[in-house]
Amino acid sequence: MSNTPHSTPRILPGATIGIFGGGQLGRMTAMAARGMGYRIQVLDPDPACPARFVVDGCIEAGWDDSREAANLARGCDVVTLEIEQISMASMDAAASLVPVRPGGAMLGIIQDRVAQKDWLRRNGFPVGDYRAVRSLDELRAAIAELGGQCFCKSATGGYDGRGQGKVGFDATADKEAEARGAWQALGEGPGVVEKAVALEREISVLVARSPAGEVKVYPAAWNHHEQQILAWSVLPAPLTDSLATQARDLAASIADTFQLEGILAVEMFCTTSGELLVNELAPRPHNSYHASERACPTSQFEQLVRAVCNLPLGDVEIVQPAAIANLLGDLWLDANGAPREPHFDVALAVPGVRLHLYEKHRPRKGRKMGHLSATGRTPEEAVELVQRAKMLL
Repeated sequence: MSNTPHSTPRILPGATIGIFGGGQLGRMTAMAARGMGYRIQVLDPDPACPARFVVDGCIEAGWDDSREAANLARGCDVVTLEIEQISMASMDAAASLVPVRPGGAMLGIIQDRVAQKDWLRRNGFPVGDYRAVRSLDELRAAIAELGGQCFCKSATGGYDGRGQGKVGFDATADKEAEARGAWQALGEGPGVVEKAVALEREISVLVARSPAGEVKVYPAAWNHHEQQILAWSVLPAPLTDSLATQARDLAASIADTFQLEGILAVEMFCTTSGELLVNELAPRPHNSYHASERACPTSQFEQLVRAVCNLPLGDVEIVQPAAIANLLGDLWLDANGAPREPHFDVALAVPGVRLHLYEKHRPRKGRKMGHLSATGRTPEEAVELVQRAKMLL
C-alpha cells in the first residue's frame, strides 16, 4: 500500500481484491483486475459461477453467510460487490476486517426500492410519482391514485423483469385480474407502484468516485429493453449537449451525496417533455456499460478496480461509439427447446464485432449468456452492426 495526499491508503497491484458475487460482472471485473496485477477472491453460492474460472479462489456460500463473508475479507485487502443482494450482516462482517466499497449504509438504501426512492426524493433528486404498497388493497388504491397505467415492482430482489408487473396498458383487460396478477408478481410482499411516464428514451449514467474524493462521470448510454430485459445499449446516447450535461451532473450529485466509494449506475428516464427522472440505482458494474470496453480508454471494470483501490481514476471520454447486444439463453435453444449452437462464426464476420461469453453452462430462456459488441463511426452505426451480427446467430 501507499498513502495519498488525503491519507487514505492506496491499494497497489499485487494486493488481493475480494468480490461479493461471481457472476458475469464479477468475472469481467476479475479479468480487468488480473490484467492490472491484482489477485482476486470471490464469494458466490454457485460452485460453477462464471468468475470461478478466472479467479485465484472462490468461496461457495450464500449472501447471508456472515462467517464466510469474514473469511473472504481475511484473505483480501479490500472487498467490493457485483450484486445487491448481500445481507447487512455479511457486509458488516467483512467491513470489520477490511474496507468494503461501496459500503453497507449505501447498499442498505439501494437494495430496497422503497427506501431508495424515498432517499432520492428526500434529497431533492427527480423521481416519478410512486406509492409504497404492503397489501393488495394498498396496491389497488395506488393504481387508482396514479391514474391507472403503472409499473409494480417488488421492494427487494427482482432483476431483468422478475418481481415486476404492469397494469392499465390493455384497455380490454380486467382491472381486478391485472391488480391481482401484479400483486402475485411482487411475491405478495412489499413493493412500489410507479406511475407510467411518457418516454423519449431510457438512459443510464455511470459515475466513479474514489475514497480520496476524485470523481469521473461517463457519458450517458442509450438503452433499449425488450420484455423488461436490456436488448442493446450504445455509448454515447444521442442527447443534446444540455441534456447530456444535466444527466452527468445529476449522477455526480447522487454519488457525492452518498459519499460513494466505487462505481454507481444511475438509470434515468428522458420524458417527452424534456425532463430527466431517476429510475433506479445500481452500486456495481452495469449491463449498459459493457460497451465502455470498446468506447472508452477505461472500461467500467478497470474503473471499479481503480476506485476501490483508491488509484487515480481513468479517462472516461468516448474514443469511438460502441454498442452491445445481449445474448440470452434462448439463442442456445431451438423452437422446440432442444439445444443448438449459435452461429458465432457467421456473426463474427461482421466488421468490428467481438464476442463476449460468460462460461455459463445452463442456457435457459431469458438468462444472459454473453454479449456482442461493435464499434461504429456513429452510435447509430454501432447499433446497426451489433444487431446485424446478432441476427446472424
